[in-house]
Amino acid sequence: MVKRIAAALLALLAMASSASADPRPFTRGSWRDLLQAHAGRPLVVHFWSLTCAPCLAELPQWRDTVKGGGVDFVLVTTDPPEDNAKVERTLKRAGLDKVESWGFADSFVEKLRFEIDRTWRGELPMTMLVSASGERDARTGTVSRQDVESWLAATTR
Repeated sequence: MVKRIAAALLALLAMASSASADPRPFTRGSWRDLLQAHAGRPLVVHFWSLTCAPCLAELPQWRDTVKGGGVDFVLVTTDPPEDNAKVERTLKRAGLDKVESWGFADSFVEKLRFEIDRTWRGELPMTMLVSASGERDARTGTVSRQDVESWLAATTR
């Protein structure tokens, strides 16, 4: 009996850990949910894609930002769900496989982008810096760790 319970617990843990590795489906309303989950804390949300060369070059740099702490960090891939296995491998190589990760899961991507930022047309990489008070600063192109640190210092004054 104890062995069966232990085996069941191990199976549940294995399922939970593998589920956390998959990007969560980012659908309509996910942006609101994500912001609510991190409300009251500085948040960096980085939008990227497997087909974006600057995004791929920048991914390993985000690992240092995550390690530096002081800010919640979330990755959102704009790739379709069928690319999730490749997304997972890419994040693992970059050392970001333990970071909260979402993936666009709605074929009407324009609607998703509109919920995030009404002026965003899909340029990548795109990073949304959200202060603890909820103010948003959208930045397209690469963002350095120094950029994040400067923003964080300015928002916490």
